[in-house]
Amino acid sequence: MMIKKLLAAGIGLAMMTGTALAGEVKIGFITTLTTPAGIIGKDMKKAIELAVEQMGGKMGGLDVNLIIEDDGFKPDIGKQKTDKLVKQDNVDFVAGYIWSHVLLASRKSVLDAGKFLISSNAGPSPIAGKLCNKNFFSTSWQNDQTPMAMGEVLNQKKVKSIYIIAPNYAAGKNIVAGVERTYKGKIVGRDMTRWPQQLDFSAELAKASASGAEAIFIFYPGKAGGAFFKQYEQAGLRGKIPLYSVFTVDSIALGKFQKANMQGVLGSQMTNFWAPDLDTPQNKKFVSAFKKKYGTYPSFYAAQSYDSMFLIKSAVDAVNGDLSKKDEMRAAMRSASFPSVRGKFTYGKNGMPIQNFYLREVTKDADGVWTTRIVSKVYENHQDPYVGECKP
Repeated sequence: MMIKKLLAAGIGLAMMTGTALAGEVKIGFITTLTTPAGIIGKDMKKAIELAVEQMGGKMGGLDVNLIIEDDGFKPDIGKQKTDKLVKQDNVDFVAGYIWSHVLLASRKSVLDAGKFLISSNAGPSPIAGKLCNKNFFSTSWQNDQTPMAMGEVLNQKKVKSIYIIAPNYAAGKNIVAGVERTYKGKIVGRDMTRWPQQLDFSAELAKASASGAEAIFIFYPGKAGGAFFKQYEQAGLRGKIPLYSVFTVDSIALGKFQKANMQGVLGSQMTNFWAPDLDTPQNKKFVSAFKKKYGTYPSFYAAQSYDSMFLIKSAVDAVNGDLSKKDEMRAAMRSASFPSVRGKFTYGKNGMPIQNFYLREVTKDADGVWTTRIVSKVYENHQDPYVGECKP
């Protein structure tokens, strides 16, 4: 367990409208800090600590008590840590969650206790649909949306056939469903690999190569993504079969790709709602501060986590620190009036953002550092396809 009370100056009890207010707001944050996937969680951790630092350690006049827990990349551990945050620490908000299967295992612990649940990454379809809840909000996306945008890109590029390779778990299934929802060409093959154990993709790449597909579409976050790109090049497919991806290429991976001189990554394209060069005041502030403090570009995982803290702050500020006013806090978050790295957006009734999605490509910045830039807007104010199933 890691407990970090940021700038806890001990303000004591304040009085507002006759109600004694707590001296702090407790925020639990579940992420992955160990296992090879921990590199993602550490980027998220950096972002939330930067956000709270920029707030002066305060929300609504209250000190911020940020309690960070490691899910170990496992649903059962994630649920145990969530239960601990809710029952033992009695947090006011639970945020984080990289993995859809961890979020699905943990959601009831938070929502049944009447707490607010903020997903900083995972967006499984059940939570957007039949399992939606008035106390759930996302600062990322619903899993299908980013690959839906990539399906549109493939249509625009007139790619007539693709081979799909993705991991066999909740998010992987949503990603595949998303690209299949919009892509109009032929899907000549589909492999759903073991997750997270499988890191050898030679058999799948051989099948893709022999399939006659014009392109390969993949989703492999974290360590698996690096392994896939390396094996794609080793198989001699670069320049032969174009590779399109979602949630595989980010600033975390790019540093490793550049160090390994994997030139095939340069110019590769992917879709996302965010990029470091997105021209909004909050994003410029975030990227500049993150690079100054940590020496690297932030990932989209970091951007979403940073937004999580500002979403929570908007709720606590709206009630001047009176955490008993849950209806007012919920309304404040529903309004999405906080400064977001993505600029102005709205929320659907399921708590999923209605937002723009962009085509991005890997490029070099002025210092020769590999990063991503926005090429074009694919979707404007896009809403996820499961909102109609939501009865909050």
